Amino acid sequence: MILVTGGTGLVGMHLLLELTQENTPVRSTFRSMEKVKEVEAFFAFAKAEKQFKTIDWIQADITDIPMLKLAFKGITHVYHCAALISFDPYDFQKLLKTNVEGTANVVNLCLSHQVKKLCYVSSIATLSKLPNNPITEENIWDPNETNSVYAISKYGAEMEVWRATQEGLEAIIFNPTVILGEGDYTKGSGVLCNHVIKEKNFYSKGGSGFVDVKDVVHLMIQGLSSSITKERYILVGENTSYKDILQRMAKQFSKKTPKKALSNGLLNILVAGDNLLGMFTRKRKMTRISAKSIQEMKRFSSEKAKQELSYIPTPIEETLERIGRHIATKNL
Repeated sequence: MILVTGGTGLVGMHLLLELTQENTPVRSTFRSMEKVKEVEAFFAFAKAEKQFKTIDWIQADITDIPMLKLAFKGITHVYHCAALISFDPYDFQKLLKTNVEGTANVVNLCLSHQVKKLCYVSSIATLSKLPNNPITEENIWDPNETNSVYAISKYGAEMEVWRATQEGLEAIIFNPTVILGEGDYTKGSGVLCNHVIKEKNFYSKGGSGFVDVKDVVHLMIQGLSSSITKERYILVGENTSYKDILQRMAKQFSKKTPKKALSNGLLNILVAGDNLLGMFTRKRKMTRISAKSIQEMKRFSSEKAKQELSYIPTPIEETLERIGRHIATKNL
């Protein structure tokens, strides 16, 4: 049986949809029934209600070892998708607990249960800007760079996976760029869609790589079933600016296009104000690191995935068309 951690997230629920299409026995962890109902609604949208009923759901937090042990009974392969996404410095300890300690728990249980192989979904946040541009798998972590708390936690999680491979676990890591797909538009990469849905007028000057969630899932399945181990792959379908991706979203979603670029001066004011407010609320929405990040243009290369996994990216336009149809059903 296959275990999916984080089955209620964007990647997780698309992965479950694909696995159940293949009639693969699959178990998924969840933390709240509300999130499971969101996955059920997504399966209904995909006309896959019968597939949803085949999933063995088990309530388990990756930081709770006794609960997680139950989830590992009879498991042969694991997709580790569960993670906390936050760039708030006040969440640093939570990020370390979930992403580093949680991943350590997962790989330790993989070893103790003699799991055949692990597929871990990491992040481009762990990749340095140097030496290559576009960024490749050779751009490994640079501790001298100014890294976000999220990046630090994901790097720590990767180190747990690599440590486990030295102890005998076969594993493969994927570093997707910004993942686009049908799902929750209030968090993660979905906030880009929400930005357009709410017809906000500003856009940041930077850019990044973007990839279809279905591409990510297909390559994860391919990677887990292959003989490849101790390798990482960057996944990017297209490198473009945030302005361009928001304009294309607006066209697909029949919304107004963002017109005004965020200036560095305005961002500095927002960061200062958020920092002051955070002293009282213990929450941050915009930090100096995140502000700088959204104003930078970063490019990534998927040449390794194309050569070794025969990756053919789905055109982002097709991805946005699918998202538009999903948004229409939710009346957003």
